[in-house]
Amino acid sequence: MSTNPATIKQKKYNRLLKDGVSGLIFDIFIYIMLLFVFIVTLYPFVNIIAISFNDAIDSLAGGIHFWPRIYTSYNYEQIFKDSAIIDSTVISVLRTVIGSLSTTACCFICAYALSRKQYVLRLFITRVLVFTMYFSGGLIPYYLLMKSLGFVGSFWVYIIPALVSAWNIIVMRSFIEQSIPDSFIESAHIDGASEFRTLLTIVTPLSIPVIATVILWTSVGQWNSWFDVYLYNNTKSNLSTLQFELQKVLQKTITSASSTQVNYTAGLMGDRAQATTPQATRAAMTVVATVPILCVYPFLQRYFIHGLTLGGIKG
Repeated sequence: MSTNPATIKQKKYNRLLKDGVSGLIFDIFIYIMLLFVFIVTLYPFVNIIAISFNDAIDSLAGGIHFWPRIYTSYNYEQIFKDSAIIDSTVISVLRTVIGSLSTTACCFICAYALSRKQYVLRLFITRVLVFTMYFSGGLIPYYLLMKSLGFVGSFWVYIIPALVSAWNIIVMRSFIEQSIPDSFIESAHIDGASEFRTLLTIVTPLSIPVIATVILWTSVGQWNSWFDVYLYNNTKSNLSTLQFELQKVLQKTITSASSTQVNYTAGLMGDRAQATTPQATRAAMTVVATVPILCVYPFLQRYFIHGLTLGGIKG
């Protein structure tokens, strides 16, 4: 029984049309979901910015969403009026730059060594590193260790204990094993290159994505860290970091909540004397602490996903 070519053509057209409509509906659904996720993700930060630039007393009434109702920079002035904020910012920048670069360098060197199959201790050291990811000695023994090493009251307590990260080493090792063929390294050795030269001239340029990823991780960790300052350098004002100073500003604001309530009552009576509240201070602190990292992230974003996904293929 012969089939009419026109009928076959019409059936193919109907099937393609149906598939096209289904694909279009699916794409629209995906775009709507992505837009929803984008709004849900972005709204809290936009709201924080709006509250930080809004009059603190007015913010207590609520109703602030995307922009301030009564614009003021007083919340930021209260944070930066203390000279300790500027000094602590310098310490934070130094520990972030030195800490992220030194940690990345140490982890990368260890990762390269563990990626070499001829290294007889690679499996043993890898298992030891994994073990440290699940078990630790505890806070008190760790503090006593730092004290015995002379790191308490020193800037290097921010740097040296963080030089080796088991997670970063494993990610970097996996990236090297997956993305750099052994023939590249063997060719360099045949040409007379040492391990150190091979690492610098062959492995490092090809590992820029994972290096940038680890630098971003460690930078965020160093920048946001404040608890180690509280433990080891609480009495050293010259070694305080921005996060720790902002934490103290927030505590002072919470402590003075009673005076804030008086100012709020005065505002209801018509006296709009400027004041700050824990909510407004917290919002301004969040912006101050987040913006520097947001400024750095776009420069590393193109390496981030590639370095993270390829480095995580093989453990």
